[in-house]
Amino acid sequence: MKLHLIDRSTPRDTSFTAKVHEDSNFLKLWHYHPELELVVILKSDGNCFIGDGIEKFESGDVFLIGKNTPHMWLNQEAYFGDDSELVAKSIAIHFKKDFLGDYFFETPEMHHLSELFDRARFGVKFLNLKSEFLETVQTMLSLDGFLKTIAFLNILNTLSGHKDYKLLASSGYMKSFKVKTNKTLDKVYAYIFKNFNKDISLDAVAKIANMNATAFSRLFKRVNGKPFSRYVSEIRIGYACKLLLEEKVNISEVCYEVGFNNISNFNRQFKIIMGCNPSEYIKQHFNSYQEG
Repeated sequence: MKLHLIDRSTPRDTSFTAKVHEDSNFLKLWHYHPELELVVILKSDGNCFIGDGIEKFESGDVFLIGKNTPHMWLNQEAYFGDDSELVAKSIAIHFKKDFLGDYFFETPEMHHLSELFDRARFGVKFLNLKSEFLETVQTMLSLDGFLKTIAFLNILNTLSGHKDYKLLASSGYMKSFKVKTNKTLDKVYAYIFKNFNKDISLDAVAKIANMNATAFSRLFKRVNGKPFSRYVSEIRIGYACKLLLEEKVNISEVCYEVGFNNISNFNRQFKIIMGCNPSEYIKQHFNSYQEG
């Protein structure tokens, strides 16, 4: 699966586009575009892949994705069944950083919005937004011209001041990612994200990169600052943390769901990466929640 450049350019009579997308499932395509993208999930659930980050999404979630940041939306398997009646629906707003001119967001009054755009290169998921925010976005869709632009600026202003959010891609990945020169590793990243919960061998991934295993290992470590096996383990453990905090499955089930073959290796890798075992991780977060 290769990385695709998608044309999200705006028509001549508007400076940004805001559309409702509704289908049986979202576009399962690892892609990027020069526009920033604000996404509001209205219906559906699954996993989104932003840079080297993996995050679950569901109805009501809001994401801001930066310029040329690779991403993909992948619904749960149920959405791809021949007899599925499930619907994937979202609002997607595409805009360039200079959509109101070269210097508009460089003025002192707009500095906070410029900072928001800079954060977006990592992919931002906004947490615990009020329901009124979603209503504001939906209302904006019915506006035109000046009023629509003002409404969108107000939406961006709200997000820039919202302190409850998480960044999804690592700084290491974004530093190494270059649209024009990283095509070999783009294919590798796409394969890893699609198969992280399955058995991934070094030889298989090296073959995707058209390299021998030794040369690929050297390249991967030089670009990412860590061995290939560590990179895959971090993705698996990161996703395991999300599942553990949801409390829908137990530790053993999480172990196999994220791609480990036995619980002892899962616990060992978890402690190496997180500094504690899964049980301690759950307890720490539960205590922090209680104290908060």
